[in-house]
Amino acid sequence: MNSFPTSLRTRAPLHQRGASLLFALLTLVAMLLATLALVRSVDTSTTLLGNIGFKQDATVATDQAARTAIDWLSTNAASLNTSLAANGYYANTKEFADDGTTTAGQVDVTGGQLAAASRRLVDWDNDTCRSAASGTYADCTIKTASAGTINGNSARYVIFRLCNKPGDYGTDNTIHCAKPMNAAGTSATKRGELNYSDYARFANAAGPYYRVVVRVTGARNTASFAETIVHF
Repeated sequence: MNSFPTSLRTRAPLHQRGASLLFALLTLVAMLLATLALVRSVDTSTTLLGNIGFKQDATVATDQAARTAIDWLSTNAASLNTSLAANGYYANTKEFADDGTTTAGQVDVTGGQLAAASRRLVDWDNDTCRSAASGTYADCTIKTASAGTINGNSARYVIFRLCNKPGDYGTDNTIHCAKPMNAAGTSATKRGELNYSDYARFANAAGPYYRVVVRVTGARNTASFAETIVHF
């Protein structure tokens, strides 16, 4: 009986299972997902950096807007005993009624400082605060004035004289204003504190303080607020 070498024997064909192809496809899917995640991360970072840049630009513009408001105060120094709502100026804090004693509610200049329904909002957009939910504020009657367009940003301001009511504080002793500190007053009052209860402390000092609040809006609904306290 003839025999053939083992090397010459016919072997049964091996079935191709495609395992390598499956692993290659899984690898491609994983790489695709990683690429998509990387692109999304880069887009998010770019958007974030752009928002920060717009925010910084709006914040820088608040300084020029505040200067515009201070210039208005200097120009209209003879008329500051009376509120001029059309010019964004109020001769009191607006947290009291014009009688100086009746509480009117705290003023929320940014619309996000207070949650009480008794708060008073500033009408920054001349739309009676339609964006604020009804019932979350007492009123939206405090008007603002335009400071113009600064580097493409829209700027507005509102000014409050830090007195309990409008009028001439020099002749009406029922008008109490926060003023720069003088040598008088009780030792219990902290130095530099704006306290309405210690009238003698501020009786003979310079003119009252004025609170200037500025809002600057820019691209992508960017909004920056700044507050400045000045006196003359």
